[in-house]
Amino acid sequence: MTVGNEVVARLAAEGVETVFGIPGKQTLPLNEAMAEHGIEYIMARHETAVSHNAWGYAETSGEVAATVVIPGPGDMNAMNGLKNALNDCTPLVHIAVETDPEVRGGDGIHETPPDTYDNVVKENYLVAEPQGAVATLTEAIRTAKTAPKGPVRVGIPKNFLGMDVPQAAPPTADSSAPPQPDSDAVTEAAALLAEADEPVVIAGGGVRSSEAADSLVTVAERLDAPVLTTYKGKGTIPEDHPLSAGVLCGGTSPEVAAVLADSDVALGVGTDFDAVTTGHWSLDVPDNLVHVTLDADDIGTGYDPALAMVADADATLSALAEELPDVERNGSERARTARDSDDDRIDDLLDDEPPITSAAALRAVRSALPKDTVVAADAGGFRIWTLVAFSAFGPRSYVNPGSWATMGTGLPSAIGAKVANPDSDVVALTGDGGLMMCIHELHTLAAENLDVTVVVFANDDYAIISEEAERSYGLSETAYGWVDAPLSFTDIAEGMGVDATTAESPAAIKNALTEALDTDGPTLIAVPTDPTEPQASEWMGAER
Repeated sequence: MTVGNEVVARLAAEGVETVFGIPGKQTLPLNEAMAEHGIEYIMARHETAVSHNAWGYAETSGEVAATVVIPGPGDMNAMNGLKNALNDCTPLVHIAVETDPEVRGGDGIHETPPDTYDNVVKENYLVAEPQGAVATLTEAIRTAKTAPKGPVRVGIPKNFLGMDVPQAAPPTADSSAPPQPDSDAVTEAAALLAEADEPVVIAGGGVRSSEAADSLVTVAERLDAPVLTTYKGKGTIPEDHPLSAGVLCGGTSPEVAAVLADSDVALGVGTDFDAVTTGHWSLDVPDNLVHVTLDADDIGTGYDPALAMVADADATLSALAEELPDVERNGSERARTARDSDDDRIDDLLDDEPPITSAAALRAVRSALPKDTVVAADAGGFRIWTLVAFSAFGPRSYVNPGSWATMGTGLPSAIGAKVANPDSDVVALTGDGGLMMCIHELHTLAAENLDVTVVVFANDDYAIISEEAERSYGLSETAYGWVDAPLSFTDIAEGMGVDATTAESPAAIKNALTEALDTDGPTLIAVPTDPTEPQASEWMGAER
């Protein structure tokens, strides 16, 4: 077999079932082999969407996802999503067809130096000789799967793909087993937590990555401790659980922050306590902090722990659960106080008169969706409202970007989520600013006939920017809006082959969603929202 065929065969052998990409002359040897080896190929309309597709696939399935792009422009367009996956520890295998070695350095078409991509992936591999392609790919896939997981790039020169040369046998050992916690450290942590009067648990994306949601709930219940999640941890404890206390994010209310500040011992698991989650480390965290993370460099970033472990979240939580006694404290009451306070703030925004607020629209969306619906949320100011006003009920049923916070992910990641979860309802939640950065992917929905519902909250404005521009710089209200050139998302969607409707009230939103979920094929629902509504960071963060 050719190198290209061997590479695709190895992807299939490693469990890769889907590849996202845009074909070019350079990738055709790989595309040709995909059908032969039973790999589904999803063709996007822009390479920026390709890596977001794969991110959504991996985030909602827990499985490694793959992409294939052409050199140069294709590769660099995909960098945005690769960096997003790197920050989120999401396992992707990004195959980039490289400039032929004999041309490299001579400005061949699409040529970029391979090391251009070093800082957006966990590891950047370049196949130096055609005989090593399969072995290099195998090592790369195992690197992507090894905790902390992440994206890897594999550059394969175009001229290698058509060669028929024997491949070096890849290593058989799989070193991707997650690191286990030190037993003495677990015992010490359990004792510290058991002696606490008011413990708290902070759950990050590592809980999702290690499939530790059940273990998280067990530990929280043993401690009777409220659970706060990060951006990436949202959904790791169902948000209707009595111990669910809120999300640490740009919209954290003083009452939610107080749950953390008033605690005497904190267990932070699967989080790096990054600047985005903690408001540049402005949140008060107890001095008695037990920090569990997979990266030693995260220890002491922002907060000095009393005890730290570099270990897998699920293994550590499971070990803690075995040593912790069941203790009755006031965890549910503390969590309920925070939730009720946030609900009161949001209730003040639930007006049925159009244009409605994002909070009102999100509440309507949530009430219309089954709990097991897979929801992919975009970034931007809209994401903050989603974090605080839209409940998540499972670790793989709600995903949004973490600290990279790139806009334009909602629709592409929902495409990946649907491919990974073909039997589930999948909904993309996005603002109009984010959707305009990936609107071409509506055509991918139509072309692939993917049953995804896109709900776009349209206020004709980059509202989070306009609000800051007015408040801090004295610019006019809606300074960065386009109310004089409004967009018709229903016309755009229908022009691309997607059914579309507009819903201006909570009742209309519920009806439109019910109909969309009962109908096969893609649907867009445009929801006009108030461009002058308060931003979540200001509204939720204000003292009352």
